[in-house]
Amino acid sequence: MPSYTVLERLLFPSVRLNARKLERRLSGKTVLITGASSGIGERLAYLLAGFDARLILTARRGDKLAAIKADIESRTGFRAAIDIFAADLREPEQTDALLAYVSELPGGLDAVVSNAGHSIRRSVRESLDRYHDFTRTMAINYFAPVRLLLGVIPLLEKNGGHIANVSTVSALLLPVPNWAAYQASKSAFDVWLRSAAPELNVLGVSVSSVYFPLVRTPMIAPTAAYKNAPAMSVEIAAKIVARTFYSRCRVYKPWWLAAGELASVLFRGVWERSAARKISRKERAR
Repeated sequence: MPSYTVLERLLFPSVRLNARKLERRLSGKTVLITGASSGIGERLAYLLAGFDARLILTARRGDKLAAIKADIESRTGFRAAIDIFAADLREPEQTDALLAYVSELPGGLDAVVSNAGHSIRRSVRESLDRYHDFTRTMAINYFAPVRLLLGVIPLLEKNGGHIANVSTVSALLLPVPNWAAYQASKSAFDVWLRSAAPELNVLGVSVSSVYFPLVRTPMIAPTAAYKNAPAMSVEIAAKIVARTFYSRCRVYKPWWLAAGELASVLFRGVWERSAARKISRKERAR
């Protein structure tokens, strides 16, 4: 795991897994992980590969999935059966193909980690002729997971399964400038899943919403502002997701998020005035 700064160790403390409980939950089970070709999904695949489970890894990049599968299977201590299925979940027909594949699995499906997503930081002014920024972001962050879950809920119901949604703390905070596309799309699916969760619980399907802060993944690399910002490691993030398999917690939030939520309300005016000044300077420089 990469070294943490003092601040990062405070904000993102280490996580301990109960390997015995996780083994009991995973033994003989089948887990579908979306967005498994990098970041949290990839690290989770490596973590769960040490248990007696079947992992279905899906992402757009089939070559990367094949490389991950080969690397996992070359390591000592790997026990899981690894299947890969390349699919761009923004495309309904590819999602349907994945659903057809999953429905034919012996024993069905026991858990889904909804991790695939896309982040974008762009002002409204810069988006005036880029409506596709919004449609593409909604396609992967909202419509894709909804379509996927609607297809697998009967399988999860049959097995008393589990859904873990990899979300973001921004879905719980007040909206901020430059993140309209991302924050709206992540919030849309977060609300959908929280609304559906009581119904799913009645069916015997547990739901965990995992609200992550900034995580050091390839997805944040294009944003220069994040280069030196405090960020959680993918190793800790993967452990937090894995822990939901046996804890069945409804919500995971960073310990400091309550203070962040309060600050986002109390200092809303200060933040908006500061953002307005930056936008104004940027406009004058055009």
